[in-house]
Amino acid sequence: MKADHLIEMANQIGMFFDSLPDREEALTGIADHIRRFWEPRMRRVLLAELDSGAVQAGFSEIVYAALTKHRESLTPAAAA
Repeated sequence: MKADHLIEMANQIGMFFDSLPDREEALTGIADHIRRFWEPRMRRVLLAELDSGAVQAGFSEIVYAALTKHRESLTPAAAA
């Protein structure tokens, strides 16, 4: 799973939610969509990119904000 493709997909989700007038609703919507529809492996790769230290690593501003704000709920549970 390529991180750049996942970032592109996340940014597309962000473009949709960025049109909402309520910023908090948009951030929550992005995080909820990724949590509900992306498998844990995809979320792990996306969050690893977030942690990579690269300045926003290609994330749009709204996606970066949503991922950092809702990081805990997006982190998959550890495999048993």
